[in-house]
Amino acid sequence: SDEDFNERCAQCSEVNWGLTDGGRFYCRSCHNVTERTREVVNTDFITNSRVQTISKGSRKQEENDGGSEWYICEGFQLVLKKQVEALEALGVCPQMKDEILCNFWRCYLQKSKQAYCKRPAPETVKTLSVCESSTDVDSDPERPSLLHLLSLSESEGDLQTDCSFASSVSKVSESTSVYSGSVDGSLYLMKNQKEKLRMTMPMTLSFCYMALLWVREPITLSELLRYVVEGHIPYLNVFQHFPEKMKLCGLDLKIFCVESWPVYEEVFDQMHELAAFLDLPRFPDITESCFLHPDMLCMKYLMEANLPDELHIWTCRVVKKIGIGEVDFLTLVPGNKSTRKVKYDVLAVAVIVVVLKLLFLLDDHYEWLLSEYAEERNKNNTEGGPYFEFKKWYEVVKHSLDVKQKKLDEERAKYLWRCEKPLFYSVKNKSKVLKRRQMVVNLQNQFGKLSGSVQCAEKPNPSSFQLSWSEKNTDGSCFHGHSLKGVLQEKRGLLTAMNPDYWLCTVKLCNEKLCGHLAHYKEVEFPQSYHFVLGLFSFLLRVQPSYIHDEVCMIEHKLFNKKLYKKLKYNTVLRSKKD
Repeated sequence: SDEDFNERCAQCSEVNWGLTDGGRFYCRSCHNVTERTREVVNTDFITNSRVQTISKGSRKQEENDGGSEWYICEGFQLVLKKQVEALEALGVCPQMKDEILCNFWRCYLQKSKQAYCKRPAPETVKTLSVCESSTDVDSDPERPSLLHLLSLSESEGDLQTDCSFASSVSKVSESTSVYSGSVDGSLYLMKNQKEKLRMTMPMTLSFCYMALLWVREPITLSELLRYVVEGHIPYLNVFQHFPEKMKLCGLDLKIFCVESWPVYEEVFDQMHELAAFLDLPRFPDITESCFLHPDMLCMKYLMEANLPDELHIWTCRVVKKIGIGEVDFLTLVPGNKSTRKVKYDVLAVAVIVVVLKLLFLLDDHYEWLLSEYAEERNKNNTEGGPYFEFKKWYEVVKHSLDVKQKKLDEERAKYLWRCEKPLFYSVKNKSKVLKRRQMVVNLQNQFGKLSGSVQCAEKPNPSSFQLSWSEKNTDGSCFHGHSLKGVLQEKRGLLTAMNPDYWLCTVKLCNEKLCGHLAHYKEVEFPQSYHFVLGLFSFLLRVQPSYIHDEVCMIEHKLFNKKLYKKLKYNTVLRSKKD
């Protein structure tokens, strides 16, 4: 039996073996098939029982390139497995893999009718009927389930795919002239993407973010995407980790080969579409003690932006005033179109921007006057912490931001999109691709020696903070402990802003459903101080400044709703009198 084989897997070092129909041992953890064989006494299995064998690949295919039969959903399954393992290495709770992501993935396969269902999707039946007769479909012997679901739960997974469907797809693939390493590569690209929410590489990140949100892990979407770009979470060229038997070529490259960075909006929107598609219930509540609550995130981003700690009192007041810290506002309810989709990280930095406008105005004039006043007070100040100087903060942060931005731009410019593993779209071009790849590697090594550049062997450990500031520095570059006395005044026992004015980013919001934005952002139309603050948080979150500007406008309209209504009504009366 497979229990007698106790060697560790060469691919993943696990001891978790099963037997293929051909009598070879395969690893249930990573699907690696060894050359070690054993005579199989009984290959029959009982319907609806736990599957312990996988089908051997097409004999024709094995003779050609040594690869075995595999499906696109199995490829995405391996990608998800690698990504969730990387998240576990970063400290995410182990339950997210087996109890959350596993069930999400199983539900997706069943809803999209790729597995764990009695009948294939309607358009698949139509495609199969054109290519072959129904007698051929029904005459194929039964085969086990396509998937050992992420190899996560050995005690579950009784649902199986439609047996005739699996063999039918194989026949369609063999009859098509389009080259593909997978069985259903060409058929997969023919599917209607909108109707079935077809799986893509960005959607693997949507799955991960959805699972992170469900377990309320302290990782925002912007952090998740940054870890991807920094290489801590497999995404770009992740197919290099596929088992050797899973040959990837032709149309498979259009599905798994990524040559662009993941986009925040795309991953965010697809996560919400997925949650609705899977009919998920209301997510666990986002309470005040959760990391994703605005009060918590504001504290984090105030520290990273090197702003005074006292600003946190003001961000909390704004959050409470407009009700964006309420559980019902923050908690995701899939499919509920009446609630706004919350970008937790973008919302938090937008609150900080609004507070800075309340206290410093950010009109390229008032903040500099306050800075001069604070500078004079600091010269004679001998008690307590120093007064916060906006000008000095601007200079310190801008210098650090410019250095980080330049480094990021250089890294992106030098990034090699081509993976180490050569890829080819057809068998005819295989030898040319291998030869060209070897030539590129040789040239890179030669230029590397001439330029004296040495590649880092290991990636630096990931950090939640991109900009760090220490109060131990004697150069005064850390502003966390600085006081806001220079911009506040006591009124009726409460500290209020000395600044009585406030300018709105926009008087009237756009229809978000029509144009995708609540407001339109053009740098030339706004003060440079405001643009700098947006740019700072845009860098920290790796999103466009317009996304943050949208949230700022939304918060302003909630905060000044009554005054805006009176102003709009007053302007309407004036226009009518003029007419």
